[in-house]
Amino acid sequence: MHLFSLNRICLLGLTAGLTLTGCGDSGSGDDTTSSASASVTITVTASGTVTAGTESSAGVTTDDSGGTKFDLGDDEPVTGCGGGDGSCNMLDLLFVIDNSGTMGEEQINLAANFPLLVERLGNIKDSKGKLISADINIMVTTSDMGHPACAQYQKPDYVPAEGSPINTPCTDRLERFTSLDGKKSIQEACTNACTGVAPDGPFIHYKVNGASNVEGDDIAGALSCIGLQGIDGCGYEAQLESMMQALDPSAEWNEGPQPFVRDGAVLAVVMVTDEADCSVLAPGGYNFFDNGKAGDANYSQYWNTDPKDGEKRVTSAVCWNGGVQCVDADNDGIYENCSSADKGVLHPSGDRYTRFLNDVLIKGKQKDVIMLGILGIPEVTAHNPEPPYEPIAGGVADLVYRQWTDADILPGDGGTAASKQFEFGIGPGCTGTDGMGSYTGQAIPPVRIKEVCESLNEDDRVRCCMESICDDDFSPAIECLSGLLQESFAPQG
Repeated sequence: MHLFSLNRICLLGLTAGLTLTGCGDSGSGDDTTSSASASVTITVTASGTVTAGTESSAGVTTDDSGGTKFDLGDDEPVTGCGGGDGSCNMLDLLFVIDNSGTMGEEQINLAANFPLLVERLGNIKDSKGKLISADINIMVTTSDMGHPACAQYQKPDYVPAEGSPINTPCTDRLERFTSLDGKKSIQEACTNACTGVAPDGPFIHYKVNGASNVEGDDIAGALSCIGLQGIDGCGYEAQLESMMQALDPSAEWNEGPQPFVRDGAVLAVVMVTDEADCSVLAPGGYNFFDNGKAGDANYSQYWNTDPKDGEKRVTSAVCWNGGVQCVDADNDGIYENCSSADKGVLHPSGDRYTRFLNDVLIKGKQKDVIMLGILGIPEVTAHNPEPPYEPIAGGVADLVYRQWTDADILPGDGGTAASKQFEFGIGPGCTGTDGMGSYTGQAIPPVRIKEVCESLNEDDRVRCCMESICDDDFSPAIECLSGLLQESFAPQG
């Protein structure tokens, strides 16, 4: 989580648009099918906007703008979790884990809590407090969507996940635990937690007190092995786009007789990151390194000025400047508010990711969707003692958006407030310690991820839980996730 380096190595973008075929269909991409019925469709345009409509087709069609329409089916009730028939015990759990060079301590922390998570999953109760025997999928991916600007620096054997599952034990990929510049190595993060066990397939599948695709049914061991991602990924993270690609119904791991995303299953998304989302608009979108220009647009307006020489240059601040709008009415360096903004640089978080979760999955597929974010926010100071154990003090409520100050510079950093502002565009959302007084690093506020998570909440239901990545103990985050799950499962028949 150390946000210490001034010159980041690469900047993230997307080289291809998201192709999403009809939920539950064959993924063939045919424009017509053998049957037709009135259905709700979602269109993802070339610019990344998701729009809803109705058409008489049971297949997937493409609109004039080149977007792909999701067929969400007719009005027949969905069985399982979404149908409310009391028979649901299925959970699909997706981890999106930041694998950039600042995430060493956080992955160690997460691995230490995987056994607790598996224990809690084994004791999931329904909304009436009755134990269920859950049928569980667990998939892990990274925050790296790949980009030519990163490719020139990445290791020869490194392949960006782009939302695909990581299913090999970290002991088979120890080279991932050495930073790109070779100055930092945390292989012990893997070797101390992983015994080499992994699932037989793209993701973990098991039934509580039943069969699994993991040798010896060591679910906690397998999760510790596949969950640790290393620290040599692209430093400009696309957490939201990686999530959406992982959930793409046409992806190979979501097709066939044993898909990751299953009809009727509760879907839980866990994001672990210390930086802002930088899901770059594509195809043909923003090239941060193209002299600040693309066509007639002048993208250098999102570059910050280097305090060393007064020249504007690309840093990860473009992710903040190009995707967030802040208000500082009294010009004191403390923003009254910050919110996501569609500036034609990043995929619009509301029109793409919020609508995908809420319109496509929750409304269209009648899925129950919950999210846990372990993010750059202040530490939570109090939780609801009753399920879902959500934060009730500290955390997001205490988040202040502000510019860097000299007081933020940690011992041994070597940076200045001006250099940090140049690099990141916003001050830290939190500063972590190891419980013994030593600093572990700082994290950037997660405006876009925060808004997507909060969009899942309802007036009478909490679906989003956010905890601090600066906390030295992630067990409260695991407890909150288990509480969200308890609220998601209908009373068993």
